[in-house]
Amino acid sequence: MAVKHRWTFFRAGGFDQVKLESGVDLMNLDSLDQKLWVALACPTRGLEIDARTLELIDSDKDGRVRADELTAAVRFAGQSLKNPDELLKGSKALALADINDSTPEGKSLLSSARQILRNIGKVDAQTISVEDVSDPTRIFTGTAFNGDGKITESSTDDEGLKTAIREVMECVGSVADLSGQAGIDAEKVDAFFAEAKALHAWFEEGEADAAKVFPLGREAAAEGFAAIAAIRAKVDDYFGRCRLIAFDNRAEAALNRQPEEYLAIGMKELNLSASEVSAFPLARAAAGQPLPLRGKVNPAHVDAVSRFRDTVIAPILGARDELSESDWLKVLETFTPYMDWMGKKPGARVEKLGVKRVNELLSGNVQASLMELIAKDKALESETANIEKVEKLVRFHRDIALLCTNFVNFKDFYDGEDPAVFQAGTLYLDQRACRLCLRVEDPAKHATMAGLAGAYLAYLDCSRVGEPKMQIVAAFTAGDGDNLMAGRNGIFYDRKGRDWDATIVKIVDNPISIGQAFWSPYKKFVRYLEEQVTKRAAVADAEAHDNLAATASTAANIDKTKPALVPKKIDVGTVAAIGVAAGAIGTFATALIGYATGVFKLGFLPTLAAIVGLVGLISMPAVVMAYIKLRKRNLGPILDANGWAVNAKAKINVPFGATLSSVAKLPPGSKRDSGDRYAEKGFPWKTLIGFLVLLYLAFRWYSGSFDHVLPGPMRSIEVLGKWAPHASAPLNPNPKAEIPASTEAAGSPAP
Repeated sequence: MAVKHRWTFFRAGGFDQVKLESGVDLMNLDSLDQKLWVALACPTRGLEIDARTLELIDSDKDGRVRADELTAAVRFAGQSLKNPDELLKGSKALALADINDSTPEGKSLLSSARQILRNIGKVDAQTISVEDVSDPTRIFTGTAFNGDGKITESSTDDEGLKTAIREVMECVGSVADLSGQAGIDAEKVDAFFAEAKALHAWFEEGEADAAKVFPLGREAAAEGFAAIAAIRAKVDDYFGRCRLIAFDNRAEAALNRQPEEYLAIGMKELNLSASEVSAFPLARAAAGQPLPLRGKVNPAHVDAVSRFRDTVIAPILGARDELSESDWLKVLETFTPYMDWMGKKPGARVEKLGVKRVNELLSGNVQASLMELIAKDKALESETANIEKVEKLVRFHRDIALLCTNFVNFKDFYDGEDPAVFQAGTLYLDQRACRLCLRVEDPAKHATMAGLAGAYLAYLDCSRVGEPKMQIVAAFTAGDGDNLMAGRNGIFYDRKGRDWDATIVKIVDNPISIGQAFWSPYKKFVRYLEEQVTKRAAVADAEAHDNLAATASTAANIDKTKPALVPKKIDVGTVAAIGVAAGAIGTFATALIGYATGVFKLGFLPTLAAIVGLVGLISMPAVVMAYIKLRKRNLGPILDANGWAVNAKAKINVPFGATLSSVAKLPPGSKRDSGDRYAEKGFPWKTLIGFLVLLYLAFRWYSGSFDHVLPGPMRSIEVLGKWAPHASAPLNPNPKAEIPASTEAAGSPAP
């Protein structure tokens, strides 16, 4: 099987990663086995790369860039350039001469790029930048047609059509075209004229039966209908009350308002309209009583009743001062055709233009003219699409290599020269600078997955004046975690160099270093002792306080206290308990001295080895566990929790981790003034070591180890006598006397 492309790999993070050294490498990404990609998907938000670029790569608009979408973007960009090596430069500006004009698509892209430059006033420019294509409004400002299928008032010089465009927008709304101006499209035009035609047809229907629909004439009918609508509910209520009273006259008092209700509103200052009684009946109801049209009418509705009387009753029934229920029904019957016709009225949005203006718009060819303008604009759709392709090409020319070196491989992350796109900035806290910081949206949810990375993680809330709150996670990979806790504050610098106040809100505890693990058992032991001492001191302080209080109380009331007649005997049990405690302490001390004596008898080097072995025995479990966890520490779960699909176990071993978190150090060439007038006295290590050495030498003298080299008066056997541990076998004062002559003659050393 023929090899399509020969790849080169580099090893970092404990796995092989492909090198992307040329445009040919990029163009062959679709042939690289995806099992060798470091990542297979990443989010389009929260990364230190232009989000618009990622949106253009994200063809299915699901908020994630996948491997196939990235290879498609690389293929488009590479084929649109004469030399795909240009992609590796990451330049902000694309030279027009670099666009591949040997293909129809390339020629179209070049033409559109020049059109963009002309539109923004850069006619003679030989390069096009991301800034040139980022603002569609700037590109299309002042253009009559831009291919988006929307027209504005600037799309025509005909004043009549300009007026029609304004009226369509006023009635059915507007849409913004690519230039940012308000305009209309085919959908808006169709909606407007559909309502206009429906309104016209409805009006014609009324005119066809005008005598019946407009009993008082068109204008009078509309006025009468308005007068009836304003008073109809109150009139129906009045005659309903009258009918109920006719059914049972006992209801009359209840159906008319009680004096107490008038008393409640009588306490207020009433106006002429008497709006406080608008909910009261239109008039006082009684069985079979007609509705008064003058006089005793609810003052809140006097004007409405007067208008109803003059515009409806007088033209239909003649002038009168009261209205019976049968006459009321006759009036409603007369206006029923008109009310039915009004109930079917369509085109409410275009009605504001008036019937006359609607007829003018329908009688001409306004709709056809507007659709023709829209068609002209739509004809440039392909050119507009090419303008978007130009934006894609310019952005991919700048960003595609950056994305590949943070997606196909993690070169930027492991090289350390430039931060990776997922690194949001640097956190300074506890005399450390942490470079592995990522933005997160939900720390609790993120920690569930990220905790599997085996790294020491701190989640922080970041705030800055004028900016929305931001949350980050920082990995601590150097130093120790003794002084890290929720509530500690630091400063976070984002990739733009802006500083944020950062506060730890959550910690995922994991080993940071082997050194931390080595000392952790002793630190835990010291913390335990401190806790116990603190507890005992608190108890003792409380007891002392109680004893002092009791003594003070006794002293204050001594004259009232009866003297003890018989002194209290010593409790035998107490004495026994004290004896047992003293014996236990003595036994422990004896055992400790015995162990120490046994160790010291081994000699200096064995003793030192025993101490080192003991320290190793205590620290080794913690060191082994830390070593195992640090070997497993990897970046994958941290990124996966942020929406990535990391395809490799990207390790963060101890040497590499040390580059991600730097501990404070004095700069080279610095001098330290050793004097510190406020420094606390350090632990007297020299004194302690000297004391231990003297103790060791004293023990060796006591055991007689030096008797064969010391003069007689200084030997332990002479000084201690029978108390010496080897008193039963006194040392010969003249060791040479017992040495055989043959040995001495041969020059052998004395034993």
